[in-house]
Amino acid sequence: MNKKNILVIAAHPDDEVLGCGGTIARLSAEGHDVHVLILAEGLTSREIKRDRESKQSELNSLSNDANKANFSLGVKTVELFDFPDNRMDSIDRLDVIKVVERKIEEIKPSLLFTHFVNDLNIDHRITNDAVVTACRAYPGQVVEEIYFFEVASSTEWQISPNLGGFQPTVYFRLNAKYMEKKKTALSFYGSEMRKFPHARSIEAVEALGMWRGANIGFEYAEAFMCARLIR
Repeated sequence: MNKKNILVIAAHPDDEVLGCGGTIARLSAEGHDVHVLILAEGLTSREIKRDRESKQSELNSLSNDANKANFSLGVKTVELFDFPDNRMDSIDRLDVIKVVERKIEEIKPSLLFTHFVNDLNIDHRITNDAVVTACRAYPGQVVEEIYFFEVASSTEWQISPNLGGFQPTVYFRLNAKYMEKKKTALSFYGSEMRKFPHARSIEAVEALGMWRGANIGFEYAEAFMCARLIR
């Protein structure tokens, strides 16, 4: 096995687990080094006006939850940046790109996972745009594989058919152990999860994993769209 450096770039704490938590667990167990970058703080959009100071205790708790969730999956490192939640369109595009470029330079990943572009959440779309820009195919670009993931309760809620919906082209097989690890990781994000039948519930996430598995004749899977594959 050729050991790989793998980078997951997500907009908010929990997106990384919703999008590819089972795959993270599998790749970590297979001996690869998985690193996670989360760009936005994931909390302050619940208020009319952003106020980090009044939410500092909750932000600290969410940061701890993110570390617990990711380390339970076998992630090597987790970095949480502090872009404003659901307000990343208020940040200069170049500032977001620079954060992503810096992380790619630090980790030097050959494989990268991030959001699908046609998503309801503005931060997800901006994250995708920043990653695609940072991974442009200039000579010496280290990223050889790019996969876009779906986030339950966001990707499927987008109504923009002209841009195209999420149509998987790559599936990572999962077994019950890896799905259980994904569910355990999500349980650390108690403040972010919802009760069934909400799409962002443990039951719905497991059902999606079973559906993606059934797409390819396996018990569980996570689905992705391949943006780049160099061989």
